[in-house]
Amino acid sequence: MSSVVRIERVFKEYLLGEQIVQALNDITLAIEPGVFLAISGPSGSGKTTMLNLIGCIDRPTSGNIYINEENVSQKSANELADLRSRSIGFIFQTFNLLPVLTAAENVEYPLLRRKDISAADRKRRVDYFLDIVGLSKYANNRPNQLSGGQRQRVAIARALAVKPAIVLADEPTANLDKTTGIEILKLMKLINEHLGTTFIFSTHDQKVIDHANRLVKVEDGTIKAFGVRSAKRKWNIARVRNLSDIAAENIPG
Repeated sequence: MSSVVRIERVFKEYLLGEQIVQALNDITLAIEPGVFLAISGPSGSGKTTMLNLIGCIDRPTSGNIYINEENVSQKSANELADLRSRSIGFIFQTFNLLPVLTAAENVEYPLLRRKDISAADRKRRVDYFLDIVGLSKYANNRPNQLSGGQRQRVAIARALAVKPAIVLADEPTANLDKTTGIEILKLMKLINEHLGTTFIFSTHDQKVIDHANRLVKVEDGTIKAFGVRSAKRKWNIARVRNLSDIAAENIPG
């Protein structure tokens, strides 16, 4: 099976003042379509950096990243923007909704740069995905008229509206209470199972890990372990001890 995401020997460095910070150190990873994967680790471990690289928001210092077997590492800013608009949806912990737009307009917003989608098709997509997340009757409400859980549902509908191969979620339950967070995770899991959309989370929330079927543990910019959840809901964890382990290890099917 081909990979939806493939990362090969990726390093990422940042300049902080006069100091070079190594955010990622020789990361190699492959992710197959349709998984519900959590990238976990403490703050500063590199998990959000990895998510930003997969989302083509940032570029690696060295190494290659493939999205649907297409090397994105050397693409121009415009090419990356076009790729994101067609293949990648984003869900953020702060929702990132535009306050002056209604729920429906927020869902429609990323579709406006797509010249291949007519106004009628945009409306059909907005209606469909608002219905999927259970917010059809709130289509005309602005974000300040919605609860935190409802705002995150709008964000999910917005991410799905582009019909992406991948949805990236950065701590999507961080600003939600426990009950609402679990409801949102169950909703995303149902979407994952019924639409086959790949979900990749950056998280240190155990609730997210509990819902995942794949796990990548990151620490100090390196992958420390891979996990695959069995049909009996038990984790099979493979610890990474050296570079040859990483090079040989893919997220299994």
